Amino acid sequence: MAAALGTLVFYSDFDDFETWKHALQAQLPGLPVVHSSAVERPQDVHYAMAWKPPAGFFQRMPNLRLIINLGAGVDALVARDDLPSGIPITRITDPQMARMMAGYVLFAVLRHARDIPYFEQAQRRGEWAYRHPRAPQEITVAVLGLGQLGATAACELQRQGFRTLGWSRSPRQIEGVECFAGEQTLDDVLGQADIVVLMLPLTPQTLGLFDRARLERFKPGASFVNVARGALVDQPALTALLESGHIGSATLDVFEREPLPADDPLWRMPNVLITPHLASVAIPESSSRQIAANIRRVAAGLEPENRIDASRGY
Repeated sequence: MAAALGTLVFYSDFDDFETWKHALQAQLPGLPVVHSSAVERPQDVHYAMAWKPPAGFFQRMPNLRLIINLGAGVDALVARDDLPSGIPITRITDPQMARMMAGYVLFAVLRHARDIPYFEQAQRRGEWAYRHPRAPQEITVAVLGLGQLGATAACELQRQGFRTLGWSRSPRQIEGVECFAGEQTLDDVLGQADIVVLMLPLTPQTLGLFDRARLERFKPGASFVNVARGALVDQPALTALLESGHIGSATLDVFEREPLPADDPLWRMPNVLITPHLASVAIPESSSRQIAANIRRVAAGLEPENRIDASRGY
């Protein structure tokens, strides 16, 4: 059966091809998995697994039946103008990715909740600077974006005792989380939060959503965690508000330009922690099960699961 499935082609500048190949073939023995640089018969390719492939990548595969986005965020893929018409696109929704993201968010929130940036700065000065800890229930955390990753993170935060607010564009219900929906409620949520966690997808509706005016809606001194996309935020405005102290501190995993240029002032700000877009990544061993299941479904003429709506951007 596997030989009849067709070939899967892989493209990514970052992920380990051999690890992915081994994981996929463990699920589908005999499935040809080839790197895009080694494709000899494009007509045999039925499945493309890719992260930010070059322009025209899909056009040389006339029998393509499924595109698998190598990650949870699909904004870079759906924004392209060279996607083949009618070919389903799926995202990876591996629970292990959600757990990894929740762990990063929890780390960042605890770091701000316990005033660790304050103590880090005191350490550099050689100063014993006591600041009394706050109880978790005294701290309000707003999670903006309640998809699989955001909902998992919000659940973990409320489990730790934080008052947790959730905001999304459409209504959601999560046990223990105060959920709000619609742009008309966003500023009210921001004004209540001691820590804001941005987890929204990048779509035409969310592009630039956090301009200076919206960032100024933050509670004075609030902390900001961005694990979504840099293009959601006016980065110069964020930098200015961090400098002024209106936003007290930030943990930033994503930026307008990546890699973040070496001369960007964010690098040198003592109240900012920068990580290189690694809050959550696809894990081959666990993600391959979902990918293999979708390949089997498509080969059987069925609709794949976790299909994205390109018109909505997620």
